[in-house]
Amino acid sequence: MVCAAAVLVLVGCGQRQSQYSPDFATARDLPEGLSADGTTITVGDPHAPVTVRLYEDPRCPYCEEFETTGGGPQLQEAMLQRSVRTEYTLASFLDGRVGGTGSKKAVNALRAALEEGKFVEYHELLYDNQPDESVDGYTDAYLLELAGRVKGLRGPEFDAAVRSMKYRSFVPFAQLLRDIHDSHGEWQDTKLSPT
Repeated sequence: MVCAAAVLVLVGCGQRQSQYSPDFATARDLPEGLSADGTTITVGDPHAPVTVRLYEDPRCPYCEEFETTGGGPQLQEAMLQRSVRTEYTLASFLDGRVGGTGSKKAVNALRAALEEGKFVEYHELLYDNQPDESVDGYTDAYLLELAGRVKGLRGPEFDAAVRSMKYRSFVPFAQLLRDIHDSHGEWQDTKLSPT
């Protein structure tokens, strides 16, 4: 009985903190980080009472629809209000289906943007400017051009990370861990695409 009461108190305190903390003013103010296992990008108040998991491919038109006109704007509003935090598992399932390396390159660039504290802004910009999925449009040049629109993102470290694919292992490792979680039923109720 004592353990259950302690857990309820801790959960309640976490929610109360989120409820009474001031809202974030803009998406730029949202906390962002990398999960302990190194495969998931987290955005929002870590004490938010609800966690939403998204599994996205930057080339996926359904992901773009979700992020720009579907539930994405409402999700961002909920994050700003501290009621939700989002966990992003980024994937490259379209590179293998339609050819090219654009998904991997975009995910690598998003991971590099996280290191600069600019994941949220860059993520939004990539989906707002997504090339057609059949075109391998996320080239180094295009990703760097888009990064130039995010204040403070472009610099020697970011540019080098994009050009060298510094985070090339991030995608397959994230997908592998997601598959392991799924095989153990840990994400059995998780939709893998916004469709």
